[in-house]
Amino acid sequence: MTSTTAQYSAITDWNGTNGLPRFDAVRDEDFAGAFETALAAHDAEIDAIADNAEAPSFANTIVALEVAGDVLSRVSALFWNKAGAHTNPDIQALERDIAPKMSRHYSKIGMNEALFKRIDTLWEKRDELALTGEELRVLERHWKGFVRAGAKLAKDHQERLAAINEELAGLGAKFGQNVLADEKSWKLLLTEEDELAGIPDFLKDSMAGAAREHGEDGKFAVTLSRSIIEPFLTFSERRDLREQAFKAWVARGENGGETDNRETVKRTLELRDEKAKLLGYVNFASYKLDNTMAKTPDAVNALLTQVWEKAVECAGEEETELAAVIRDEGKNHDVMPWDWRHYAEKLRAKKFSFSEAELKPYLQLEKIIEACLDVAQRLFGIRAVELKDVTAYHPDVRTFEIRNEPGDLVAMFLGDFFARPSKRSGAWMSAFQSQHKLPLKNGTVGELPIIYNVCNFAKPSQGKPALLSLDDARTLFHEFGHALHGMLSNVTYPSVSGTGVSRDFVELPSQLYEHWLTVPEILEKYALHYETGAPMPKALLDKVLAAQTFNAGFNTVEFTSSALVDMAFHTRGTVDDPMAVQTEILASLNMPKSIVMRHATPHFQHVFSGDGYSAGYYSYMWSEVLDADAFAAFEETGDPFNAEMARKLKDNIYAVGGSIDAEETYQAFRGKMPSPDAMLQKRGLVTG
Repeated sequence: MTSTTAQYSAITDWNGTNGLPRFDAVRDEDFAGAFETALAAHDAEIDAIADNAEAPSFANTIVALEVAGDVLSRVSALFWNKAGAHTNPDIQALERDIAPKMSRHYSKIGMNEALFKRIDTLWEKRDELALTGEELRVLERHWKGFVRAGAKLAKDHQERLAAINEELAGLGAKFGQNVLADEKSWKLLLTEEDELAGIPDFLKDSMAGAAREHGEDGKFAVTLSRSIIEPFLTFSERRDLREQAFKAWVARGENGGETDNRETVKRTLELRDEKAKLLGYVNFASYKLDNTMAKTPDAVNALLTQVWEKAVECAGEEETELAAVIRDEGKNHDVMPWDWRHYAEKLRAKKFSFSEAELKPYLQLEKIIEACLDVAQRLFGIRAVELKDVTAYHPDVRTFEIRNEPGDLVAMFLGDFFARPSKRSGAWMSAFQSQHKLPLKNGTVGELPIIYNVCNFAKPSQGKPALLSLDDARTLFHEFGHALHGMLSNVTYPSVSGTGVSRDFVELPSQLYEHWLTVPEILEKYALHYETGAPMPKALLDKVLAAQTFNAGFNTVEFTSSALVDMAFHTRGTVDDPMAVQTEILASLNMPKSIVMRHATPHFQHVFSGDGYSAGYYSYMWSEVLDADAFAAFEETGDPFNAEMARKLKDNIYAVGGSIDAEETYQAFRGKMPSPDAMLQKRGLVTG
């Protein structure tokens, strides 16, 4: 180890418990130097592969590429975790610098002529190489990756593509930071009793905690954290305050000044369109969908349109019912977006004789975590052991060993559950380290997965339990489903490990796992009142299960409108005014004025904070078609924990990563590909 490398050893050499990073020794000021050293080391590794005098082989080219850049992966994993989950101005400044630098680095690799020539040679004679199925998938992934990175373009076009990618990386970092800045800067402080009309105690507690975080002891803060804003819109009787908070929520990224994202969106769309055309695609959507199950924008729009028509019809019926509730209160205003959640909650209480406030005392975060882990043990034979004495990247983060039935360590899992101003909104899963079985330069063979979940639940006052909504509990199960995809991975090569699958397949393991939250025996065991410890009464449980499709039209319109706008942007290409186009698209869809997109364009981080879900937001619904059908496989046996189905699920979905084609592996589990019918029925848009 050189002295330069030694200086950043806390970032690059992970020698904590079970191979974890030593988070307590990582210093923000060391990241810039660590990146510089790691990038140079990766360059040297790539040059050694490209300039190898030996004839290209799978081992000296593809396997070498698979293990190259291990140090850079470690630096990146720690940095991007920090940038998303616990950022600060220094990290944000480095993020703006490092995002385009990383893009430049990988563009140079993707356009390395000598390296691509070696990969192309192997691809051309792939039938002669006697490769395993996984090896052929890995070779294909590398070859296609280089082609999509511009390896076959003329030199001037390669240079332009590299410049586009670099600018896009900077725009993505800027977009996300702008949204976070708008979220952090806004709060609505309440002090008077009438301002708190309708607010239940659990929400008052969260709002008081948020106010304390802003230095406003004794007050109550409405913030733009989803775990506070949504219940506030649901319960507050003050329509004027609901309107004020709602308008701030939907205006993130559209407030003028330095944090306004509209020009960023316009430029992003211009560059994505130019990139797609350089690579020979008619538009960016076609480029992004080329390596997915859906394949084409037409296939995506066919599914979304089918769902949209049913959702709008359903939402219209729901709005009529909400209007009746408003009239019954002696009021005569229309149902507006800041009204919907409030009156839907009253309608649910009337229809099913329970409210979210009645349900929430039974949904303790601690118990829902236990439920999550219990389901994993019953399905897949793994158990979690919490390590209380391990320091993670924030004091709120919890660390678990994941062990199999014989007791072997198979993964490490970190859970980061509470909202804070230094964390971007939403919920996600990521990996510090992915599973694989290849020997590394440091002498180790393979790596265990180190997976983490990030959520944004409201943190309770000292000594009180965190209480979740049913949607919060689903989010926790959803993200742990992603985590299981990473932790149960059992492949040889890193590039196809865990969640290294097509974008419209990656949500299957997470959305499928949500189903077990509402399995009656799970709720009966873990939905315990936080004060009395009593299980949720069967009458309430029955009502919860009966109400699962309540508000289906609203929920589906919120989501599908966002997916349709995403797809429209990326099939149209360049637009002069993104917000005018958004308005035009929604008008053409006859978007109800009482509902807004779940993610309006200026804060649509899935799509514009990086390009992970660009032209890909539909994938949640595409995967939902699969997850509804997959859970039906368990229901058909009469046992939600059927051992044979669980084994097939683990072996064919959770363990194989991207080592097998998505359609092939799904059919190995289910025996067939699904139609949308089960999904439409699950959502309550059609009756069985």
